[in-house]
Amino acid sequence: MTGADRWLLPDGIDEILPPQARRIEQLRRHLLDYLDNCGYDFVIPPALEYLDSLLTGTGKDLDLRTFKVTDQLSGRLMGLSADTTPQVARIDAHSLAPEGTSRLSYCRTVFHTRPASLLASRTPTQIGAELYGVAGTSADVEIISVMLSLLSEAGIEGVHLDLGNVGVFRALADSAGLSDEQQSELFDLLKLKCQTDTLAWVERELSDSRLTEAFSLVASMQGSASALTDKFARLAELVPVAAQQLSDMTQAIEALMQRFPQVSITCDLTELRGYDYHTGLVFAAYVPGYGDAVAQGGRYDETGADFGRARPATGFSADLKVLAALGQRQFEAKETVAAPASDDPSLWQAITDLRTKGYRVVTEANGDVAGASQRLQQNDGQWILVSA
Repeated sequence: MTGADRWLLPDGIDEILPPQARRIEQLRRHLLDYLDNCGYDFVIPPALEYLDSLLTGTGKDLDLRTFKVTDQLSGRLMGLSADTTPQVARIDAHSLAPEGTSRLSYCRTVFHTRPASLLASRTPTQIGAELYGVAGTSADVEIISVMLSLLSEAGIEGVHLDLGNVGVFRALADSAGLSDEQQSELFDLLKLKCQTDTLAWVERELSDSRLTEAFSLVASMQGSASALTDKFARLAELVPVAAQQLSDMTQAIEALMQRFPQVSITCDLTELRGYDYHTGLVFAAYVPGYGDAVAQGGRYDETGADFGRARPATGFSADLKVLAALGQRQFEAKETVAAPASDDPSLWQAITDLRTKGYRVVTEANGDVAGASQRLQQNDGQWILVSA
């Protein structure tokens, strides 16, 4: 390794420099304040936990994305957090263990062994919110509403909301008695959104014509809610155990369309993101010109049971750095004041007073202070502000 190579960052690892770092921090404070206004209490989970706790209730994908180390004190395996949601679920189940509804928010760096996509960082700054203790459509509508409002607060425009429902697929798979291997095969086909291959698979693997028709319908269910009304009704007729999930999804869409008429909303029942741990409605927000979701989430009712306390749960997360890069939210710049280098106690008092009032006061160590609009100048024994 050459001397120059020592300063190279690993692939997918980024550092944020001024002035972008200041803007990201301003956005972080603003968005966390907004989540607090929505009633979500801020928590700070540890970056490092025992691996068995960190991965409880999660899928294989998160295991592969988690950096693992050996604890020198106990000899047990530990992991750097790759997703805050399981940790917040543990906090709700054990550390807080509240009765009734719990609303929690967070914002911190997580660490990935591999980037989640070509556009993703290996150290995203994950910001999000989780809602515990409320089942049904009202909680789904609330958490999606908070997510869409948060994107608006970040200055994200032209948002498109995509909704899926893992619960519908689970209901169909249970009705068909699919093995884990069969579910995995069908999941891969649906993820590719290839209706021809999916139809060929269900005709080969299933003998029940009603279930064959049901899975074929699922493979073709992408579009606006109004365009899929008949297919929703037919699917509920073919597989009655999925009827409630479909009805809840329709109600959620209607409520969201009333609250956010400017947001384009589509349904996609082949969208099975987080199938290993999601249990119901899943959702993702997209914007033109960016190939990944800018925010995403869903319902994960079964995760709490893995921590010994089953609770209805739903939530969302986003990468704060992506929101800062794509958003148009502008923050008022602090006024910069230049101060001369002096040991005068009265000058120090003037500097302290200005900083307390919110000014950015920089001492002139080697010449002028870049960006200063005013400077401190002594006049008749008093330090006053004058134009720089």
